[in-house]
Amino acid sequence: MIYITRHGQTNWNVLKKVMGRCNEPLNETGKKEAQEVSEKLKDTHIDLIIASPLDRAKQTALEINKNKNVDIIYDDRIIERDFGEFEGLETKNFDFNGYWDYYKNEKYQRAENIKDFFERVYSFLDDIKEKYPDKDILIVAHGGISIPVDCYFTKKIPTGSLVEAGLVLGNCKVKSYK
Repeated sequence: MIYITRHGQTNWNVLKKVMGRCNEPLNETGKKEAQEVSEKLKDTHIDLIIASPLDRAKQTALEINKNKNVDIIYDDRIIERDFGEFEGLETKNFDFNGYWDYYKNEKYQRAENIKDFFERVYSFLDDIKEKYPDKDILIVAHGGISIPVDCYFTKKIPTGSLVEAGLVLGNCKVKSYK
């Protein structure tokens, strides 16, 4: 079984600023959310946690691991999508929905192209399925990462904005896939 959770809340989440590679820590609400998801997952069997190395995901993974005491591996392939020139902007200040439209496949000056992003996450998922076929894995990552993860396991990519399609996990929400 593969589980995925998104990190707890940050101040930028509250401000509706896009946060890709910046290293924003959890705020007080996010720390509480991480404690709550840790408690929720307490009785769920997990063999290994694989987390994004960004602080917000790392803090969430460490909190969850207080109830698990398993190995944590940090993997750069599940760092949030690189927002490049859009980093730190509010979602209303650029074509956020177009940015998350797989079939539009926009090219940007510095921001990561959506198909390259999906390829990075799909490669990560192929690897963990091959390396840990009989293990229960918890991925602790980002809202953006939850989109290609869902598309990978459901084998479908909806048209239009993948954010508007409801594929983004909320902070510290958990989804599971076989």
